[in-house]
Amino acid sequence: MSQTIIVIDDLSDWAHFYPSEEVMTFSQYFKAQPRSATQRTRVINLCDNSRYLSDGYYCSLLAEARRNHVMPSVRVLNDLAKRSLYRLHLEDVSETLEKTLRSHNHEDTLRLRTFFGHAIRTEYSELARRLFERFPCPILEITLRFRKRWEITGLKPRSHRELSDEEETAFAESLNEFSRKIWRKKKTRKNFRYDLAILTNSDEKLPPSDKGALKKMIAAGNDLGIDVELIKQTDYMSLPEFDGLFIRETTAIDHHTYRFAKRAESENMVVIDDPTSILRCTNKVYLAELFRAHKVPTPRTRVLHKNNPQHIIDLENDFGYPIVIKIPDGSFSRGVVKIQNNTELHQHLNELFQKSSLLLAQEFLFTEFDWRIGILNRKPLFACRYFMVKNHWQIYLHGSNRTHSGGFETVSVDSVPKPVVQAAFNATLPIGDGFYGVDVKEVNGKGYVIEVNDNPNIDSGVEDKYLGKELYRILMSEFLRRMDLRRNTQ
Repeated sequence: MSQTIIVIDDLSDWAHFYPSEEVMTFSQYFKAQPRSATQRTRVINLCDNSRYLSDGYYCSLLAEARRNHVMPSVRVLNDLAKRSLYRLHLEDVSETLEKTLRSHNHEDTLRLRTFFGHAIRTEYSELARRLFERFPCPILEITLRFRKRWEITGLKPRSHRELSDEEETAFAESLNEFSRKIWRKKKTRKNFRYDLAILTNSDEKLPPSDKGALKKMIAAGNDLGIDVELIKQTDYMSLPEFDGLFIRETTAIDHHTYRFAKRAESENMVVIDDPTSILRCTNKVYLAELFRAHKVPTPRTRVLHKNNPQHIIDLENDFGYPIVIKIPDGSFSRGVVKIQNNTELHQHLNELFQKSSLLLAQEFLFTEFDWRIGILNRKPLFACRYFMVKNHWQIYLHGSNRTHSGGFETVSVDSVPKPVVQAAFNATLPIGDGFYGVDVKEVNGKGYVIEVNDNPNIDSGVEDKYLGKELYRILMSEFLRRMDLRRNTQ
């Protein structure tokens, strides 16, 4: 279980707030004996001065040395100390700024304070949340100015001593909500050895795991002494409360799933999908180059560049028709088109090059089904045949109102042709030791890798059809092995 400690300069500073045994001075924290590495401790650093080598700075430094999760971290304090550093993390906030401040007078200089990612005025809520994800800080003062466009010209950590009555109330409410959300109350339950978070999105139309599979994961984890909890995007700041993260939401680079993976990795947590696997698997151009370098068997493949018409001429001469064109980051058969002639080729290239400067072209290999081989820690876990939608050439057919999918057949790995399993295994070796789903076409006794998914489906009654509960036990056992290894090497 975890413990929260709030560190302040003087206990009298807390007179306006609810009394708590969790509050101590920096002097008390400095003298305190480090706790066992098996008990997670979160430190909320509210020292007045956080400048370099001040008490506040040393509070965060000591907390990190003691393997406590501290807010703000030393990295955040250093970044906020120099505009040249914190600007590096603000590139993708400009759209939120314009949306938030479009009705404000350009002559104004705006200053606002946020409390654990919350703002007093709701119009600043999204900006406050996004900045809190990048700079987790109890109280953050933001200065905004218009210079051709709205810019953040100042970011500073502030002390609770400086707050007005209204701000003091907002701070206390935000602290209470933050603490209640993250520092989970002790449950009357079995003593679990570890806590595992599973990131899900209930609004996702094609999630990688359905509710039935998620329930089975929770049950398998509990049987092994792992307390498994479903979390969502808004639980980003709660990640340090867990020992591991299992991402069961479709991943992408410019997406919160990647930020979750990066945050979990930086907190020394066990994470599947790890950031490197997401980076390598979510772009088909990268995979094509990787497969070529490692001699992984694939359909004939070309990378097309938007500004190189010779690529198109060479493609037609070498491949003929039909040809399959793919955008690099599509999923579930999205952004994949089959081209029958030159007219269709130019039409679709004009559309797809609007989304990416590079596209992938592959020869068309027709099969009635694709193999999906699940690989976990470089070992085959499950095998399925995913059949094409009736009268269609893909597993998925996306309509305006619903998505159709073909049938499936789950079999033992031992019954899969060896060239198929070997091709799947070889495809994952240069990617990592995580959990992957490899799509393979079998043609004339040979396996051709189509792609590697870092976030493969596990649905109740589909991928677990052959192994049943054993599939979930193997998955959770791998998390247990990695968490044991992580703890023993700390």
